[in-house]
Amino acid sequence: MKLAIPTAPRPVTLLQVPGALTRVATVTVAALVALVVLWLGGTVLGRKLSLESAFLDRASEVSGQVVSVQLAPVAERPGTMGTMSALFSWEGRQISASGIEVDAQHAEGLGRGAPVGLLVDPADVAHPKDAWLVHSKEVTRWLLPLLLGLGMTLSILLIAREFRRAIQREIDPLRIGLLVWLTPDEPLPETRQETTFKATYWRNDVQFQVVARARPGRAVVRNGEKVLAALVPGRETWVRVVDEDLAKTLKWFQD
Repeated sequence: MKLAIPTAPRPVTLLQVPGALTRVATVTVAALVALVVLWLGGTVLGRKLSLESAFLDRASEVSGQVVSVQLAPVAERPGTMGTMSALFSWEGRQISASGIEVDAQHAEGLGRGAPVGLLVDPADVAHPKDAWLVHSKEVTRWLLPLLLGLGMTLSILLIAREFRRAIQREIDPLRIGLLVWLTPDEPLPETRQETTFKATYWRNDVQFQVVARARPGRAVVRNGEKVLAALVPGRETWVRVVDEDLAKTLKWFQD
């Protein structure tokens, strides 16, 4: 058999290049998993935000008085929540509510009898919410959906980028890349393991030094001591070593 390589652009597909489809599939699956997780998170968040929005539409803000506050020890309060009990008037009735969630640090100054704003749902008067805590989360309510949307967009862009990179790394060198004969710095060992070796090639009277890899268990295409490789377009020091099995798949050999 003799080598008969067609002129560029050569017909090459992902299915013909060993490992290319697997690498693309791996990244795609990882990105799709991230998309599903983000979608599920968005669904849960959307439900929660919808409930909070409905609560705010129904709730009325009233003034109440603190009865007691239950907080974590001082050293543990930053970023934690506490609870309080409060009294407030609703439609002429005195209501006592307990277990009202409060920000621990903000509630440090709330003593017995201190005034406090409460949001009361007419459908559930016994379970008001701390008005300060609810209003402090308003920024989060619009920021979280934005971040989720951004995350999903980035996942989609990642899939597109990795597919394009796979084309650039695996397909473009063989399809439109310049083919060169590498001269290894040392004779290649007889091994079935993946081989990494230093080599040089000449182009336009300029010598380039590269580090090349040969697939495990595959005989590379040789011309004496030289080894056939395809350059990644636009990167003179990035090469793909061509082995005999790949050359046969691409029909670069003739009887």
